[in-house]
Amino acid sequence: MTELMLDARTLPEPLFRLIRTEKVKVREYDGEIRLTPITNILQGCPLRGMFADGKISVDKFIENKQVEKDIER
Repeated sequence: MTELMLDARTLPEPLFRLIRTEKVKVREYDGEIRLTPITNILQGCPLRGMFADGKISVDKFIENKQVEKDIER
């Protein structure tokens, strides 16, 4: 089974007119191809881990790690 997410604008025009979302999930299974419109990208891919609440940015995390490394030296 193969699964990927595409921008709907990359689809041929007849399909693009039928789909009213920006993203489409494409699944191939046993010779059958299914297109599923994705209405909420975050719904299908939730954040996980200790920083999932958004209280710290990636840049701030990297900065903190660098400070920790400098202190250890």
